[in-house]
Amino acid sequence: MDVRIEEGWKKELREEFDKPYFGALTNAVRMEYADPRFHVYPPAGKIFSAFDNSPFKDTKVVIIGQDPYHGPGQANGLAFSVNPGIQIPPSLRNIFKEINTDTGAPIPTDGDLTRWARQGVLLLNATLTVREHEPRSHANLGWSEFTDAAVRAINEHGDGVVFMLWGSDAIRKGSMIDRSRHLVLTAPHPSPLSASRGFFGCRHFSQANAWLTSRGKSPILW
Repeated sequence: MDVRIEEGWKKELREEFDKPYFGALTNAVRMEYADPRFHVYPPAGKIFSAFDNSPFKDTKVVIIGQDPYHGPGQANGLAFSVNPGIQIPPSLRNIFKEINTDTGAPIPTDGDLTRWARQGVLLLNATLTVREHEPRSHANLGWSEFTDAAVRAINEHGDGVVFMLWGSDAIRKGSMIDRSRHLVLTAPHPSPLSASRGFFGCRHFSQANAWLTSRGKSPILW
């Protein structure tokens, strides 16, 4: 696994790269990608796309997903995002519906969230790789320790960041966030199984923009 990562993030996470767990994680991920029995997503060059598309100093909003999409051609390294031309997955479709209801923004015709990332939205999966058609297959490789470190870095050195935590896995990651300095918004996961239990109507997107604006930051064009 070739760890090429945005310079600001590299500085924040450099201690992680030298820890034993990260060496074991790197070896395990390399073996998975090299094993002809498996297809692993996202493409190896996209594993750290969340960091590369949202430089540390520019991060204003953090959205935490579970693990990458596990269908062919879906995962592009950004949580909840798919490349243009790929059918919009149900969870992302529900996110777009809530944005439309909350802010009036039109529902996009594609699911590529690079446009959010470039505005400072870190679209971070808790686990950065997955085997095809095997959700959570890489959940125990050590990724959670690495992504916890990323959340801690933002908590400690970020300035008034909005965290959107959807579902129990993401909400657990919120335990390390200082709510006196950052805005933490929680809701059920946007999947069809749970969106109607409180994701719809959460109004996180307008709340995030109100918080950013109150701190002199530009709002996100959702």
